Amino acid sequence: MSSDTSQGAAPGTTESEQPEESLDPELAPDHGAARSVSMRDGLHVLAVGIRRQPWVFAISTFGGVLFGALTVADAWVLGWATQNALIPAMRDGEVGTGVLVSVVALFVGVALLRAVGIVARRLGAGIMQYRLQAAYRREVTRQYLALPMSWHARHPTGQLLSNANADVEAAWSPIAPLPMALGTVAMMVIAVVQMLAADLVMAAVGLLVFPAVIGVNLVYQRLTSPLITRAQQLRAEVSEIAHESFDGALVVKTLGREAEETERFGERARELRDTLVRAGRIRAAFDPALAALPNLGVMVVLVVGVSRVLSGATDPGAVVTVAYLLTVVSFPIRSIGWLLGEFPRSVVGYRRVHHVLDETARMPYGDATLPEPTRAASGTRLDVERLAFSHVPGQPLLRDLSFSVEPGRTVALVGATASGKSTLTDLVTRLVDPDGGRLLVDGVDLRDLDHGQLSTAVSVVPQTAFLFDDTVRGNVTLGHDVTDDEVWAALRTAQADGFVAALAGPNGVGLDARLGERGTSLSGGQRQRIALARALVRRPRLLVLDDATSAVDPEVEGRILAALRGAEDEAGATLLVVAYRKATIALADEVLHLEGGRVVGRGTHAELLATSPSYARLVNAYDSDPDVEPAGAAGGAR
Repeated sequence: MSSDTSQGAAPGTTESEQPEESLDPELAPDHGAARSVSMRDGLHVLAVGIRRQPWVFAISTFGGVLFGALTVADAWVLGWATQNALIPAMRDGEVGTGVLVSVVALFVGVALLRAVGIVARRLGAGIMQYRLQAAYRREVTRQYLALPMSWHARHPTGQLLSNANADVEAAWSPIAPLPMALGTVAMMVIAVVQMLAADLVMAAVGLLVFPAVIGVNLVYQRLTSPLITRAQQLRAEVSEIAHESFDGALVVKTLGREAEETERFGERARELRDTLVRAGRIRAAFDPALAALPNLGVMVVLVVGVSRVLSGATDPGAVVTVAYLLTVVSFPIRSIGWLLGEFPRSVVGYRRVHHVLDETARMPYGDATLPEPTRAASGTRLDVERLAFSHVPGQPLLRDLSFSVEPGRTVALVGATASGKSTLTDLVTRLVDPDGGRLLVDGVDLRDLDHGQLSTAVSVVPQTAFLFDDTVRGNVTLGHDVTDDEVWAALRTAQADGFVAALAGPNGVGLDARLGERGTSLSGGQRQRIALARALVRRPRLLVLDDATSAVDPEVEGRILAALRGAEDEAGATLLVVAYRKATIALADEVLHLEGGRVVGRGTHAELLATSPSYARLVNAYDSDPDVEPAGAAGGAR
């Protein structure tokens, strides 16, 4: 039921192109802090939804009003039938055929029109709610894609999932009952007018219910607002802990932390349960109170009505009409109560969603394009000029870093833990921007490139290979338009064609074999080789390998590196490798030794071994003591 085009959008524009709804100051994002929710806050959220779906809202509201009006008409028909058919029949023992036909026709006609109103109201309300939820999920997803990695690093995955799912659903939960509530308001207005017309005294007695209902609603909102706010926070925290535990299942299992993780999850789950139970107890008292107040009003009206009939001040038809209308009014009262009862959860969800949508952090792009490669050299020149970067302010990781990589060359980055190797690869692929200095690809500053330009020339294989729950083909191509022959060629270069060809089972064969979530059906080395093939199939002009063969045994790694070197020599591409194994380093044309955020040594592997004692100690550490892993090994390369 979702649509890419808003009902309220100007022709030719989509929802994403509409100006963003300005937030009421009372609705400013606050990370879900426990602030009170007023009726004004809830009405503001509803107004946003109405502005975005005006036509669907109009249709569903028309259906609601038609339903309400025809429901009240039932009371008039009942009163008319009582006065003109029932009482004469009881008094005279007979009733005219014309009267009976009129009564049946009135009841049937009202019922059919009311059914039309129900269909229009429910269909329109459902479409409006699902469209708004779909539109906001798309907006949140687009915002996630637009926000820089530095923003994502500050926000837990569980919270982001909650924002895109539970919070969006909560924000628009009152939209579905809104047309019914508006229809019942019309029902209530018509009913009140009829009650006043039937008997002023009985109507005044019955209408005393309304102040009591308003008071109950105000108390309910004041009591439940902080509880609902806390519950939305806890939903995100429960999701975050669950996601973290699933991601770290290997650590949890191997270190025997199941009980601790279960308790950590259980603590938050119990707190969420208790919070919802407290809110539910309040709701459990609120709903019966709403239902009881109109019924008490009916009882009082009947007592007053009987007294007035006996005194001759009114007739039985008026008593039936007013009493029935008051029971009819009880439904609008309850439906409005349901709507108001959703306001706290809706406003909290809306605030949390807009905490994401109102983020202004952006990675700016220019409009420059990379020059086309020449036949002589299809590789990319990389220039790093006086680069500076720090993850923590005041604690620089890279300082005044400068070097160049010529097209078609293979350069190895070697350094101890926290020397900035992986951070440098993040900067080269522009996952983050430097605090100072520049990175240039073929003479163009990365910040001046048009969006998407860098990914056409640069591919990166990170330390940790991520695979999707998809086929081998889907994981290698990621939707890229390449043939199976090209996929197999990339797999051969990555030394993955053998085990891929052998994949067979209920989940598919060869390229059609599904790998499971995060590639759980493969070993670590196999996952790395699939990720390497994913990068190679795009024929990059600059290939960045961040310790991408750390999970592969030395023999297979040697074949991969030899195949890579041969493929890159043939294609003329540039290769930048974060390395710690001698086999990897020895294949490089040049080695850059990083220490303290700077290049402290540059040359071939043999030259640095002869001239740099610190470099020699670093790369020889593994050979000198089998139990000591090199300082720059995987996992400590940032």
